Amino acid sequence: MEEEKSPKKFVKPGWIKMKPAEMEEIVIGLAKNGESPAKIGLILRDKHGIPKTKLFGKRITEILKEKGVKYEVEKDVVDKKIGKLKGHISKNKHDYPAKRALTKRLWDLYKVNKRAQE
Repeated sequence: MEEEKSPKKFVKPGWIKMKPAEMEEIVIGLAKNGESPAKIGLILRDKHGIPKTKLFGKRITEILKEKGVKYEVEKDVVDKKIGKLKGHISKNKHDYPAKRALTKRLWDLYKVNKRAQE
């Protein structure tokens, strides 16, 4: 029989010296510049050395909702990509890599919708 493992708990690494308030300021500033939550996470990781904002107790989208900052919803981003791919495929019927990319984006949309229902 397999042993049940408890979920991993994220412990804030010792090398992160930033305070939660500082991180929130950076997140809000990036969102006001038009960055999506996913892009904000990448910027925090690459430029500021923060592996996960959840280490500070909140997700990026939670911070933005609390502060009332508007951001582009993930579903809208996926819908735009699907629309562009469908237009491309209608003009280029033998572009099989694009058809595969469309299949992947449709699967992404399915996952986003499923996550939204939870």
